[in-house]
Amino acid sequence: MSLNFLHLNPDKTEIILFGPDKCVTAVDQFIGPLRNYIKPTAKNLGIIFDQHMTFDLHVTKLVQSCFLQLRNVAKIKRFLSSSDLEQLIHSFIFSRLDHCNSLYTCLSQAVLNRLQLVQNAAARLLTRTSRRSNITPVLASLHWLPVKFRINYKIWHFMTLPPVTFQSSLFLIPLLESIIFPTPTPRPLRSSNLGLLSVPRSTCKSKGDRAFAVLAPTLWNSLPHSLRLTEFLDSFKRLLKTHLYREAFL
Repeated sequence: MSLNFLHLNPDKTEIILFGPDKCVTAVDQFIGPLRNYIKPTAKNLGIIFDQHMTFDLHVTKLVQSCFLQLRNVAKIKRFLSSSDLEQLIHSFIFSRLDHCNSLYTCLSQAVLNRLQLVQNAAARLLTRTSRRSNITPVLASLHWLPVKFRINYKIWHFMTLPPVTFQSSLFLIPLLESIIFPTPTPRPLRSSNLGLLSVPRSTCKSKGDRAFAVLAPTLWNSLPHSLRLTEFLDSFKRLLKTHLYREAFL
């Protein structure tokens, strides 16, 4: 930055170090004047990152924001039709819940339950369902996938896996070819035609397993055989939603 005559803005500069505590301590000794900008959390693209990637603070802020928007929507719901109310909920609630939700993989069930409470409250507001009623049939009738399934769908949707699934170059994503590839086999096997992907070995449960190169092939291999071999992208998305709906509600 000095060579290019650039200066840090003290009011907008945040540095966060990720890694084991020993490594973070070692790196801290070599960054010189940047040490003053180290923060326990840092915000990027609307996501609050913490050193241990727990996203506890981000989820807390997100839940507070969503419930604030739900209270505002509830004040005007009597002036809106059912379709307009649902569109408003998608605009103000699901846009927040789905924003970069692929980062929520490998989070604890307790954290996911907090996000699920927001979706449940939105469904009750839209359908005027009592708090004591079971929310699962309501979500099924609205065709709203639970938060956990929406996270996995985002990853599957991002993959669209041209190297294995879609043979057409139209769906080819060169960036993914270096980290996602079919399972190598030294000789022809029956599993060679199953459309499986190679899952690299991971040593860290909290960080390594949530890496895209590990999580994406793992989720892909969990799909049914017929779904993995779908040739067209539109058909894959439609069948994937049907599969997730059955997993969530049937």
